[in-house]
Amino acid sequence: MSFSSKTKNELARMVPEKECCQYAELAALIRMSGTLQLAGLEKFNLVITTENASVARKIFKLFKLLFKINVEVMIRKNLKLKKNNHYLMVITHTMNTWEILKKLGILKEYNDTFDITYEIPKELIKKRCCKRAYLRGAFLGGGSVSDPEKTYHLEFVTNSLEHSQDLKQLVNSFKLSSKIVERKGNFVVYLKEGDQIVDLLNIIEAHQALLDLENIRVYKQMRNDINRIVNCETANLSKTVNASMKQIENIEYIRDTIGLNHLPDNLREIAEIRLIYQDASLKELGQMLNPPIGKSGVNHRLRKIEEVANKIKKI
Repeated sequence: MSFSSKTKNELARMVPEKECCQYAELAALIRMSGTLQLAGLEKFNLVITTENASVARKIFKLFKLLFKINVEVMIRKNLKLKKNNHYLMVITHTMNTWEILKKLGILKEYNDTFDITYEIPKELIKKRCCKRAYLRGAFLGGGSVSDPEKTYHLEFVTNSLEHSQDLKQLVNSFKLSSKIVERKGNFVVYLKEGDQIVDLLNIIEAHQALLDLENIRVYKQMRNDINRIVNCETANLSKTVNASMKQIENIEYIRDTIGLNHLPDNLREIAEIRLIYQDASLKELGQMLNPPIGKSGVNHRLRKIEEVANKIKKI
């Protein structure tokens, strides 16, 4: 099961205690995943579609709580590419669909006519708790969150520019910075920063998903830190080995041409020790001398040996 499905299953089990929040969440669910079918003069059928069984059960429960109706749930198997089942809920005009849509702010009546509205009804999100409920419904109806092991991305997909703009404004009212992009005729409100996705999961009360995401973020950070340290140490080790090989090459060249006895005593001493202890660090070489010297002193002598080798090569 994907991370997004797990998050939706967690949210679908939550039913708001306050009626105002129930209305806000159901309105968002219908706005994101519902379609209207004209069934006659001022008669509408409302069809809600979802691929998540838990979301379908929640929609069924909200309709029963708010409007005292039992919605029929139908299952359609998708035979193409072995995709998930689709759960369809149909609220017919005989169930007072007109009044339900007006109550949820989806239809508005003007004198003797009506119009479908695409903005988020202000009367449904007056309270902070209702704003959170609306975002929760929007996520359940048309949202998704990527597997945090791969990338950080959370989005809401809606087919209305007006609704996407209101949704973006609602998300950003919680001090987030969502953006909108058009994709295949739809409008996508999205967040891409891990911290902001964590905040949004907290806002919609997906606490288990939040903890799972945070655990993955900590693990990824630790893994990145370890890789960075290992890469740094590997680079340093490679640099040390290459320097050691160059030093040994210089010393052997001097030995095989003029002989190490032609070197000053301090240079001859470090050259002989370097040939014996080829894997030792500069600090370890310095401690083997009598009297001992520091790392910078050893490095200075080895540079002098390199200068001698370069002079011989030019003769």
